[in-house]
Amino acid sequence: MAAPRPLRIWAVSDGRAGIEAQVLGLAEAVARLRPAHISTRRVGWRYGLGRLPWRLIPPAARTGDPIEAPWPDIWIAAGRATLPLSTRVLTWAEGKTFVVQTQDPKAPLGRFDLVVPPEHDGLSGQNVFPILGAPNRLSPEKLAIGRARFAERIDPLPHPRVALIVGGKSKAHDLPRKAALELAAAVARAIEGAGGSLMLSFTRRTPPPARQAMTAALAHLPGIIWDDTGENPYFAFLASADAILVTEDSTNLATDAAATGTPLFTLPLPGHSPKLARFHAELRRRGIARPFAGDLAGETYEPLAETDRAAHELLRRYDGSD
Repeated sequence: MAAPRPLRIWAVSDGRAGIEAQVLGLAEAVARLRPAHISTRRVGWRYGLGRLPWRLIPPAARTGDPIEAPWPDIWIAAGRATLPLSTRVLTWAEGKTFVVQTQDPKAPLGRFDLVVPPEHDGLSGQNVFPILGAPNRLSPEKLAIGRARFAERIDPLPHPRVALIVGGKSKAHDLPRKAALELAAAVARAIEGAGGSLMLSFTRRTPPPARQAMTAALAHLPGIIWDDTGENPYFAFLASADAILVTEDSTNLATDAAATGTPLFTLPLPGHSPKLARFHAELRRRGIARPFAGDLAGETYEPLAETDRAAHELLRRYDGSD
């Protein structure tokens, strides 16, 4: 008997790192359960039309990768830029494509087969499967590969090795230079007191003045500060850390860190988001994370595997849709 054809999955986003990581993470989790070919699709909109409500954006104004037949078996998308397409795929593909949207689409739920939002969005419905945090690309295999690729640089570093992952500006938060220096001073005191080392990575949302200030303030510590040149050591930092510190402005950063089982601490930033506050409260309730208070000692926990849980549910519903 011939083996079943691998699933054809499109991972659709606007190409921003955090958004693309969600769709690729869920697609890769499905591929760990069943043979699949994953194709990345990045989309945009001409003339600034992407700022309009999705109903008013004509699909013909799309830019980026091809979005046309033959349609995939499974469409996984995230982000506002994908909504003019995701909301129409069920019609275009005549119901033969299983359409998945992560995050809260803020669109009629009936236009999707499955919606995978974070729990803290409070979205509910028959085709809604909330998860704690956001889908991510972390897996034991990826962590092991990342760890091995940077072992030569990381192995000599003294313990405790502290991974510091810094976000920055968002709708709800910011990281001005003064706040960045205060964070850097608190982290430096903790690492110096423990005799440890630093593995620091910034995100694209880190304001340049904050990045420059933190780099200068922490450069004296043993360790690695990634400067965006060469291969990204992000997975290696998470895999090699004895403690992980992430800024509170991002669901993705905390979700990635929580996939390791390593003691996790959150760092405050100016600003406030009720949704993120609920997310961090749930991490604390489950014993996964706690606010950083200068102490690097913490308890391990069962690694968060919400992306795998969502992948199982996706395939269960996909199989039931045949």
